[in-house]
Amino acid sequence: MNTIKGQIKERGYWGRKAEFLLAVAGSVVGLGNVWRFPYLCYRNGGGALLIPYLVFVVTCGVPLFLLETAIGQITHEGGITSWNHLCPLAEGIGYAGQLVLLYSNMYYIIILAWALFYLIYSFSPQLPWASCDNIWNTDNCVKLAAKNLTLNWTVLTNSTPAAIEFWERRVLSLSGGIEEVGKINWEILLCLIAVWIICYFCIWKGVKSTGKVVYFTATFPYVMLLVLLIRGLTYPGALQGLVFYLYPEPARLSDPQVWMEAGTQIFYSYSVCCGILITLGSYSKYSNNCYSGTSFVAGFAVFSVLGFMAHVQGVPIGEVAESGPGLAFIGYPQAVAMMPMPQLWAVCFFIMIILLGLDSQFVSVECVITSVMDLFPGVLRSRRELFLLLFCLTCFFGQISMVTEGGMYVFQLFDYYACSGACLLFLSLFESLAIGWIFGAERMFDVIEDMTKSRPNYIFMLCWKYLTPLVSLVSFVYSIVKYTPLTFNRWYVYPDWAYALGWLLALSSILLVPGWALGRICAGKGSLKQRWQHLCIPTQTNIYCRDGRHSQELFQLNI
Repeated sequence: MNTIKGQIKERGYWGRKAEFLLAVAGSVVGLGNVWRFPYLCYRNGGGALLIPYLVFVVTCGVPLFLLETAIGQITHEGGITSWNHLCPLAEGIGYAGQLVLLYSNMYYIIILAWALFYLIYSFSPQLPWASCDNIWNTDNCVKLAAKNLTLNWTVLTNSTPAAIEFWERRVLSLSGGIEEVGKINWEILLCLIAVWIICYFCIWKGVKSTGKVVYFTATFPYVMLLVLLIRGLTYPGALQGLVFYLYPEPARLSDPQVWMEAGTQIFYSYSVCCGILITLGSYSKYSNNCYSGTSFVAGFAVFSVLGFMAHVQGVPIGEVAESGPGLAFIGYPQAVAMMPMPQLWAVCFFIMIILLGLDSQFVSVECVITSVMDLFPGVLRSRRELFLLLFCLTCFFGQISMVTEGGMYVFQLFDYYACSGACLLFLSLFESLAIGWIFGAERMFDVIEDMTKSRPNYIFMLCWKYLTPLVSLVSFVYSIVKYTPLTFNRWYVYPDWAYALGWLLALSSILLVPGWALGRICAGKGSLKQRWQHLCIPTQTNIYCRDGRHSQELFQLNI
């Protein structure tokens, strides 16, 4: 017992509860969450999307948020070993989640490199994406100046806005396809190195440094969003743009695609099923009230800003709010260029983008590092800085292809397949089945009550056992049935080998869960029933109750 307590002490805890909450906020409020949700709201009927969204919040988002936070707090282990303690049969869920995070770490930080590149150019006397006088511009370039705000979008059919040419021809140096790798963009590569260095030093000392950094990285973006919101509302018509953006189309509720996209968005919004919340919760003390810490983070600032953008540009919001890089690096920079003192607003915007992405990135890296170190605590915990450096270098060299002229095509491949909603839905299905039926939802209730002295609402048990697996299964099957091959900018179709690679990335995490369980069963001893029973029993190596006694009575199985 002394050894176990020593390991837990060496691993560390959050200095304050606020550090845990800010780390969670920094993880869930990332680039994809902030900009993807408003875009989906518009594309799927405005406010009508909020109805299925709230349904998925109740049935999947909040229940899984509480579940994963509690798992980490119970076991004081990362995203892999925590499953071995509670349900060894389901340990593949942990490995699959870490694999998804590995893919995410390899492509997500590229966005920050682009943002840093834009930030540097924001200090130019004239914003380069606001003019057509640059060497990369073509004869088709058009400058969307303030005097052209009422310009009909249809006249631009044969022209290209300056912001798009800067993005595609200057930043990306975009080639004709994924087959044309081309040269390395050395400027973006240097920006990528700089961002990795920042990420490394944010977390190199573990939870002690992470807990202090999030005070700034998780709060400053909200300040910037508020500033941009107030500035946007000063323009005439901004409120009407917001109303237009949120105008509901109730008829869209009968479209299954609306429900599918709302459900998928929940998994991005709450950072569930990848082990992030398990890892963050594992640094909380056993008596921390994880139940009351569950919160829903939403900002109407985003709706106002996007509504303002649609209004000032005189275009349908669907043309402005392209999800992903299309919004962050084309639509908004173009709108900023129309404001007075555009350099100031550009600097503010890209600092916000970098900080929004940075805390999501280093929390994700921290999750992988912690999970692997918990697998080999005796070897890696004392060499944390070196192991973190090797991991960062591995991710860096693995993403070199994304800073080439064909890099954007590789980036989209990772985004669409390796970290897709289908992968997260599959993990959600098995996670809820493992806890709800094998470990036992009633047992989990007892543990949470022991930690918090407050018994969760019965709706959580209902979700873990029935609603969450049912919703996840239906959504997963629908995503496969309605699968649409990836295209880039609606015109480029990937070659067959690229689609095969994409599915290989997706299946690598999906098949890891049943594959790992089957492997453990085959490697066991005794009859099939005995092997199954053995793998369903918690290992009980480091779980303690509030008063320090061993919590064996909380985990007795009736098999």
